[in-house]
Amino acid sequence: MRLLLVEDDDHVAAALSAILAKHGFAVTHARNGEEALQAVLPTAQGERPSYGVILLDLGLPDQDGYQVCGRIRKLTTTPVIMVTARGDVRSRIHGLNLGADDYVVKPYDPGELLARIHAVSRRSTGAEETSGTAGAADGTLLRLGSVTIELPTRRVSVDGEAVPLTRKEFDLLALLAQRPGVVFRREQIISEVWRTSWEGTGRTLEVHVASLRSKLRMPALIETVRGVGYRLVAPAA
Repeated sequence: MRLLLVEDDDHVAAALSAILAKHGFAVTHARNGEEALQAVLPTAQGERPSYGVILLDLGLPDQDGYQVCGRIRKLTTTPVIMVTARGDVRSRIHGLNLGADDYVVKPYDPGELLARIHAVSRRSTGAEETSGTAGAADGTLLRLGSVTIELPTRRVSVDGEAVPLTRKEFDLLALLAQRPGVVFRREQIISEVWRTSWEGTGRTLEVHVASLRSKLRMPALIETVRGVGYRLVAPAA
């Protein structure tokens, strides 16, 4: 898999590239936001670079990392993992709202990073296979009050207005929405959405739930069942 590493510290980039290479990744290194944006643009021949994942450090010397994330998302659907030193939930939600698929907080363990890279890669592949085999014409819809979820096309709208979601946000919402009122255990959600039993994903789940509540502008849509997990509370029609 080709991976675009956006990191301004050459020493950090060299060490991380060596680790990634040992696990089969071909790494392209961009040292700042401008190099990152150039790396995802089509070539003069019209060919678009093919990356499996973009690993984006938000502490860039030339541009705000969040702005770079948003611009990258407008140029490509390649999964983006943010690397941030900011541990607060609000900062992470902001990044997810801009189109990032996941995040890691510094300092991180290389095993954690590899797990997240493989997870977003699997979800990306699954989404592409789904979009290639199903279309909106099959009529598979979930309607929950003002919320409409199109499973084949992975589109969500509220009162007819499209709501852009990341891959994992959609998968999480679709899972809960297919059985409204049913409590899903945290371990079950992590297994089905992230396809892993890795305990460190629990905090990521909380951030994605918060992001969904924010994007859908329905804080009460997803209810936290303390000590167990989450359930979707169907809104009134």
